Amino acid sequence: MTQPVETRAIERSGTFQLAGEASGQALVFSQPLSFWGGVDAETGDITDHSHPGLGQNVAGRILVLPSGRGSSSSSSVLAEAIRRGTAPAGILLERPDPIIAVGAIVAEFLYDIRMPLVVCDIGGIASGDRIAVGLGADGRAIVSIGSLPD
Repeated sequence: MTQPVETRAIERSGTFQLAGEASGQALVFSQPLSFWGGVDAETGDITDHSHPGLGQNVAGRILVLPSGRGSSSSSSVLAEAIRRGTAPAGILLERPDPIIAVGAIVAEFLYDIRMPLVVCDIGGIASGDRIAVGLGADGRAIVSIGSLPD
């Protein structure tokens, strides 16, 4: 008889920079990422040659980062990726990032497409974990993290 596979599940709360719901597979980096010159808005591929995620694709994933990295033009690249459907499904950050927030807010305003942006504890999240972002009764972000056992 086959034993059911147990999963670990963690739930934590966070603060929305832009509220919304999303789910997807985590793509986790310990280094910040700039969308300007770092992500191709047409494909969602990471193109920054100095970033450890070079060649990986952010589209439809829950991107987990300590923060964004520089250039106010990152806002426009993120907004364009959201419009094209090549952006992450959501982004979890350790620290608030006004540049990423502006890109997400502009995309919601111009294209009526919402990509949640959450500031929360990102410790213990690994690439490949299943992440769901939802709205708690108190208006806070609820981040559910699940994965197969190690």
